[in-house]
Amino acid sequence: MLLVELDSKIVAGWITDGIWNLHPCYGLVMVCKELIEKEWEVQVVHIFWEVNKEKRCRIGLGGFPHHNNRLVVVGYALTLKKTKSFLQPKLEGLARNKGILFVAIDHNRPLAEQGPFDVVLHKLSSKEWRQILEMLQEPVRELFHFDDDGDNVVKLQIDKSSVDLDYRQTHPEVTVLDPPDAIQHLHNRQSMLQAVADMDLSESYGKVGVPRQLVIKRDASSIPDAVAKSGLTLPLVAKPLVADGSAKSHELSLAYDQYSLQKLEPPLVLQEFVNHGGVLFKVYIVGEAIKVVRRFSLPDVSKRELSRNAELPPRPLLERLAKELRRRLGLRLFNLDIIREHGTRDRFYVIDINYFPGYGKMPEYEHIFTDFLLSLVQGKYKRRSG
Repeated sequence: MLLVELDSKIVAGWITDGIWNLHPCYGLVMVCKELIEKEWEVQVVHIFWEVNKEKRCRIGLGGFPHHNNRLVVVGYALTLKKTKSFLQPKLEGLARNKGILFVAIDHNRPLAEQGPFDVVLHKLSSKEWRQILEMLQEPVRELFHFDDDGDNVVKLQIDKSSVDLDYRQTHPEVTVLDPPDAIQHLHNRQSMLQAVADMDLSESYGKVGVPRQLVIKRDASSIPDAVAKSGLTLPLVAKPLVADGSAKSHELSLAYDQYSLQKLEPPLVLQEFVNHGGVLFKVYIVGEAIKVVRRFSLPDVSKRELSRNAELPPRPLLERLAKELRRRLGLRLFNLDIIREHGTRDRFYVIDINYFPGYGKMPEYEHIFTDFLLSLVQGKYKRRSG
């Protein structure tokens, strides 16, 4: 018997008279898990298929070895653009070698009727998706098991009125990356940086703060007066108030004078511009792993030359900052945009926080991310058996 991935669904297949018979399964990946637990030799393949008039299927190529008798199943709900940038061939290949299977979540079906998943990886902000996540608690209506000979999958009908099955009790506990409520906190730039502002990182190889900022929700004509009353000085960095991951939410502009202030379009946040040598540090966080990438940023107002060899922030400072933010934000997948104030060695500012950023641009993200997924599942099963 063999399990195959078919149009992002897992199906069980077996050969009869040289013809592949494919059986779509509820729980889909659960069948594979049961096979592995029975110590069968299981190979999951990514296939192409084609059905002829007799509805026979042709199986294509690929291989998916499992390791340590456990297949880690990651259900993902991402936009097409995010899927393309994140699920790159190198990541999927390394994941297969480590026994990790990525399965697309069908938005047209309740989540309770898919999986079961060890991890749900997502970056969708719609109200509908939030409701789908809540279906993790919905009762399960159908299950599959093997018959007495261990050869065939048998479908069980369960009367919902007589048996109340909780999804989390029926299947392994699902780890959601990350909780929607925690992600929502980063969608508003007014509250996004508050966690950093509330922190005290003294004696951590440097000082970390946030730029002073002003929120403008409407009436662009009132911006110059609001800026004057706030005590902020020009130039100011203008960013959309809503940071939902869209292209528009990443747009920014630099306001040098009163005229440019009046041309801005609320709702927005005005951040005090901090001279930083034209260098930005992107700090990627994946669980407890940290990776820093140096990027060019807006040039200083008084000095246009970029600091091409800017020293990275001290590692102990970043580790302390990341640990505190993981705890305060309740997130495990995010990045920080950090700048160092020009002319100082130990004065840093966090100017932006993004959930599930473009990890495809992070060096060695394939190894870091797959190790993180494995550690999540291993930690979960250790707690269960402990």
